[in-house]
Order: sequence, then structure tokens, then C-alpha cells
Amino acid sequence: MITRMSTLFLRTLREDPADAEVPSHKLLVRAGYIRRVAPGVYSWLPLGLKVLRNIERVVREEMDAIGAQEIAFPALLPREPYEATNRWTEYGAGLFRLKDRKDADYLLGPTHEEMFTLAVKDLYSSYKDFPVTLYQVQTKYRDEERPRAGILRGREFVMKDSYSFDMSDAGLDDSYQAHRRAYERIFDRLGVEYVICKATSGAMGGSASEEFLAVSPSGEDTFVRATEGDYAANVEAVVTPPAAEREIEGLPEAVVHETPDSETIETLVAWARSAGITIDGREVQASDTLKCLMLKLTQPGGEPELLGVLVPGDREVDMKRLEANVEPATVELCSDEDFAKSSFLVKGYVGPVGLGANGVRVLADPRVAKGTAWITGADARQRHVVGLVAGRDFQIDGVIEAAEVRDGDPAPDGQGVLTLERGIEIGHIFQLGRKYTEAFDVQILDEQGKRSVPTMGSYGIGVSRLVAVLAEQRHDEKGLNWPVEVAPFQVHVVVANKDAAAAEAAEALAQQLSDAGVEVLFDDRPKVSPGVKFKDSELLGMPYVVVLGRSFQDGKVEFRERGGDTTEIDFEGAAERIVEILR
Repeated sequence: MITRMSTLFLRTLREDPADAEVPSHKLLVRAGYIRRVAPGVYSWLPLGLKVLRNIERVVREEMDAIGAQEIAFPALLPREPYEATNRWTEYGAGLFRLKDRKDADYLLGPTHEEMFTLAVKDLYSSYKDFPVTLYQVQTKYRDEERPRAGILRGREFVMKDSYSFDMSDAGLDDSYQAHRRAYERIFDRLGVEYVICKATSGAMGGSASEEFLAVSPSGEDTFVRATEGDYAANVEAVVTPPAAEREIEGLPEAVVHETPDSETIETLVAWARSAGITIDGREVQASDTLKCLMLKLTQPGGEPELLGVLVPGDREVDMKRLEANVEPATVELCSDEDFAKSSFLVKGYVGPVGLGANGVRVLADPRVAKGTAWITGADARQRHVVGLVAGRDFQIDGVIEAAEVRDGDPAPDGQGVLTLERGIEIGHIFQLGRKYTEAFDVQILDEQGKRSVPTMGSYGIGVSRLVAVLAEQRHDEKGLNWPVEVAPFQVHVVVANKDAAAAEAAEALAQQLSDAGVEVLFDDRPKVSPGVKFKDSELLGMPYVVVLGRSFQDGKVEFRERGGDTTEIDFEGAAERIVEILR
């Protein structure tokens, strides 16, 4: 098929859009692939839609190859199923909610576990019907607070979500691994540089969870890789090796000290050193102090409650890690007003003893192990306590991963140390278990004729996001560079002079390529200069460009690989040679 630039619905831009922050946003708008409609909402123009459809094709081919069957649910959904799973509340402000003319509640679907589960419940009743995997490629909606980066994080986006239903946990493992392998084939075919990371399940629920992250400095997700072995994890899922427990017997008693002007860790350490205090015979470090972060924790549909989180003083609290480890609850820092309401909270001097005495739940970093001694707040202004021992002087109610992860931290599996990198989430796979089938009382007769509840897996791919990911990973200072598998056109034919014979030859070459099954973009614009045509070809990013320019009079055409070499080939037989290269 030949598409002509003279009639293509396209206008390229020479300047970056004012609101664009990342390369993919700038280039996809400049090259005429997408067009902004509202914050986080974009139209797909002809070139962008072709890339999107090509990615969908790859996804469908690999999903079909593992026996998954495609269906399609509506985006407009009733409230009741999401009430049954409590996600009407759990999703919070991220859900688009609306009412119809009869005042009934609806939502725009952010994800469809409920719909898939109900469909299986309605249609299947025997173990003989299982296993089954269903999927859809469909538009989703999430009310992002700060939509940014073009189609990398929008309010409306295209997603492939699939769900496996098995009668046993062993069957779920098989379905999970089948999806994992399918995802690897999809991303390999698309030419994405990615890593598979351990992840948290969040509001989705479930146990086993892995995230596929495209490596990119523009990514919003931080992940870690170990310097040895194959460990990789989303930073929210990193598990800190716990500190060794110590014998409490014989440890010095805790002592409260006057600590003027020491509300920060830096000033507290300076005070300790000036006072001659030592820890195990060495000078006090920030890691010997204990921060006590005061938060308000709110369970879905519940009232806020105070929560204390303890982390070593040399670490900042990573709110994303903290939030991921308390989901579906939400947290926010206590305000001055919150401190004023609780007289036992002395800002800058809060300690675990006062929290425990006042019934406040306390969660601690894994480094706060039994027998470890700390310098921390004494619950009184200008006072800290030295040698406060965990398990003796204060108790914790649980462990939480809330402290920042840093380069050089030990890998959880003992294989070297961690390095921090940035990535973009492109896929996520979960072993959901029976959360949704139990919520909807899905009862299936098993081989013994007894009622049994099937177990589920959930598997998502950000289809429209992959367009932006490929643009992020495959571009240069001149423009886009699509892989052959998803490019709008495989070959871009450019007439670079006003020679009528060259124009006729370009027409013939384009037709020969089209007849051979190659999708061709033909720049036949008669009044556009060669320089503009070349710049457009680089901006649009087709994998191969054929130029009929000055060398055509010698029977040659230029064959350019986008971002690679340029060679001259004979015009006679050029179509056959190009087809061979593509194959």
C-alpha cells in the first residue's frame, strides 16, 4: 500500500510544544502522531494510530498464541460490582465517577477484574470448562492528578488486560508463567529494552507480582538491579535485610539529655559529638539516631488514625515506598494542627515511648531490630534519650518498608549491592488468587462434584504507553526511529529533485514495493524542497528511506537506514533488494 505525503493528514512542527517535558511528548506532537485535546487526553492522528494498531497486533498475536481469547467489555460500568470488591472506595480520587439521568452511579473503567469474574460466573459452572484465559485491548480511564509527559501518563489510555481462571494454584502458576513468557516475546519483538522487577500488588490485591519496566531516564518508577546475580525490583518492593538482633541483658540504661537547638538529625549528631557520647566506642553517626515520622493513616471508608513510622536518621522516608506498603490505606503527614490536637506530640522531639504510652501504633524499619540502641526524641522539648533499646524500652507493632533505597545498599538475595535506575512501567502481572472469585461467590463443581472457587491471575500491558516508550528509547536529535515491526511504514520514498524522470521512477519503485507487500510512505510533494523532505523523513522516523536525488542520473538511489548507514544501490533491482533486506 502507498500513502502519499501530498494527501496525508499531517503537519510537522519545527518547534517543541510548550507543555512538553520529555522527548517522546515533543517528538510525537512535532511529527504529527498525536494531538492534545485536554490535559492527559490525546487524539491519535493517522501516523500515530498506525503505530498503535501495529503494537496491538503484536500483543494480540502473542496472547492468541497462549490460547487466550479476546472479548470486549464496555468502558462505562455500573457501581455495584465495584462496591462488592470495595474498589469503588479504594480507588479514591483516581476514579471517574458519574451519574445517569436516573441518578444511578457509574464509573469509567480503570480496570476490569470485576467484569471478567462476573462473565465467567455467568457462563461457566464445571471444572471441565477450565482453565480459561480471556483478554481485551480497550481504553481505560484514570483521573490522574497531574497528567504529564504526553501519552506516557494520561487520563485516557489503551491497555491490554487479561485474566486467567484456574481450578488450582498449580494451574495458576502455569498460567502466570505462560503470560510471563508471552510478555517477553512481545517486548522482544517490539525492540524494547526492559527489565522484569519484583513488584507490589497495591489495590489490585494478590500475591506474586512482577513488573516489566522499560529502561528510560524519563521514567517515573525507580527500580534497582543487583551488581551480581539477576535480582531486580521496583523500589517499592525492595525488602531490606533486617538487622541482627542483640542480647538486651547488660545493655546500658537509656538516659535523657538536655539537647538545646537539636530538632534536626544534623544538629542532634553535632550535639552528641560535642557531648562526648559514643556508640560502641566510636563517634555518633546519623545512622545511630532514630527518626519518628508522624502520619495520618486512613483505611478505605474509615477515619484517619495516628501512625508513627521509625526509620534510621541517615535515611529519608520514601513516600512512594510507604504508600505502596500500606495500600489500600492512604497516608499523609501530620500537620501543625494535628500536633496541636495531641499534647503528647512534641514536634522535633517525638519518640516511640510516648507513642506507645498513648496507644499510637508504631511501625519500624527492619533495621530497628530487637536489642538495637538508638538516640531519639524524649517526648519533651529540647530533650533526647540516648541508648533507647528496641524490645526493652519500646515496642513496635510491625515492620514497614518506608526508608529510601540507596545505591550501594546490600542486595536482598546477598548477590552484591544495589544500583538505582529509572524505568517506565509497560507491563504488570499478578497472581490474584481468589480475591475476586470469592467476592462474587463464584462456585464451580470440581472433579469430586464439590463446589470450589477458581483462582485468578491478572496481566496488563500499557499498549498506548508503548508508543511513547519506543519514542523515548529510539530517537536521536533529528527525530523518531521506529522498529520495522511497528513503524507506520517500512519504507519512506523521497524524490529529492525536480527531474520528471526521477518522479516517475520513484512512483514505479513505490508501486513495486507495494506490490511486494511493503507499506510505503511516498513523499511526492512537488513544491517542497529536498532539505525539508529530508528533515521530515528524519523526524517521522521510518526505518528505511530511499532517496532519488542527484545520483539517479547515474542509475543509483540512496538507501538510508534510519540512524545508520547510507549506501547507494542500483535503481534496477532496488525493490527486490529492499524487500530482501526487510525480510
